[in-house]
Amino acid sequence: MSQAMNPPVLRVKNLSKAYGGVQAVSDVSFEVAAGELLALIGPNGAGKTTCFNMLNGQIAADAGGIEFEGRPVRGLKPREIWRLGVGRTFQITATFSSMTVRENVQTALLSHHRRLGSLFSIATRQHVEEADALLARVGMREQAERACGVLAYGDLKRVELAVALANRPRLLLMDEPTAGMAPRERNELMQLAAELARGSNIAVLFTEHDMDVVFSRTPTASSCWPAAN
Repeated sequence: MSQAMNPPVLRVKNLSKAYGGVQAVSDVSFEVAAGELLALIGPNGAGKTTCFNMLNGQIAADAGGIEFEGRPVRGLKPREIWRLGVGRTFQITATFSSMTVRENVQTALLSHHRRLGSLFSIATRQHVEEADALLARVGMREQAERACGVLAYGDLKRVELAVALANRPRLLLMDEPTAGMAPRERNELMQLAAELARGSNIAVLFTEHDMDVVFSRTPTASSCWPAAN
């Protein structure tokens, strides 16, 4: 599945998670390399989000291994994994609705530069150019001063992507990135993800249950089916 010339950025081996008698994820193995766009596919309830939550440390795996750039990361906290260079977007967008588009990205940049202790009135004047460059990258520069609370859902997804990129990730996890979006928005967002993978040499792993998104709209994507449930 991984690019032939690139070593795996993420290697998952025999990953499993059960809740009582329910096997949410069972013996899942895959790899994703720098510059690769890989889809983890399956119907709703197949365990895709559970798998993601194990990858970035939100829940503990029962068994299996997770390696990021050759380093075992199973058992690390989400912030520790984020610091290593793993970004993530969520099924339900996670932005601060009362803050502007730019301020959301600035907050992520302040965290990346370890300056979250700055007073907010001062913080809003920091990393402006860097924030605007990220927003331009995802097509949201012209909406930088709008509050996130008034944005269309597709635009919120783009802001969330800019926030994830603020950490300069080498691995980007996108959990059902096109959920709730119109067909045209789906196509544009996944083309953007493909461009990020190729242009910035980022390993991109995304979950999806819509085969049209995986195969028709992202022809550069590889795919694997989790052995879940």
